[in-house]
Amino acid sequence: MIKIKNVMSDGCYELQPTVNRDGRGLFAKTFHETWFTDLGLRSDFVEQYYSFSGRRVIRGMHYQSPPMDHAKLIYCVQGRVLDVALDMRRKSTTYLQYFVNELSADLANMVYLESGFAHGFYVLSDSAVLIYNVTSVFSPEHDQGIRWNSFGMRWPESDPILSVRDANLPLLADISPF
Repeated sequence: MIKIKNVMSDGCYELQPTVNRDGRGLFAKTFHETWFTDLGLRSDFVEQYYSFSGRRVIRGMHYQSPPMDHAKLIYCVQGRVLDVALDMRRKSTTYLQYFVNELSADLANMVYLESGFAHGFYVLSDSAVLIYNVTSVFSPEHDQGIRWNSFGMRWPESDPILSVRDANLPLLADISPF
C-alpha cells in the first residue's frame, strides 16, 4: 500500500509505501498502478532513470516544457537528499513556490510531482542514488532548467558541486513558466 504522507501543494506529494523490515534490511513496493489511480495520481510511466551523486552535489532544477512535460515519481535507494520542487504552473495557487522534502533510502519515502514542476536535489550523505519514473519520453528540444540559486531556495551551502549545464541554466526571471 502507498499513502500520501504529506501534501506540499496541489500536485506535489510525499508518498510513503509500506516498508517491511527484518534482519536482512527492508523491502518496499514503490509502484502499483491501481494504488496510484485510486489516489488520483498518474500511473502511465514510460521511462525510468537513476542517478548516482556524491556529497554536496546539486542536480537541477530540471523540467521538460509542453507538450513533452511529465509527471515524476522520485525516490532515493541509497543515501539522503534534500529534494526540491518548484511550481512552474502559471494557473496554480502555489505558482513559483518551492517545496523541500528529505528523501532517504532508510525512510523509503517518495515524491510525486505533476507536470509543471521543476525538480532538483542536494546530496546530504556521502553519496546518493535516486530513481526517477516519468510519464513522457525524454525530448532534448523540450529539456529545460532553472539555475539552482535563482528562485529563493536556501540551499545548505553556497558553493555546491554542479555540472557545467546546471551552473549555466537561465535565471528564473529569464524564463517563461507554463
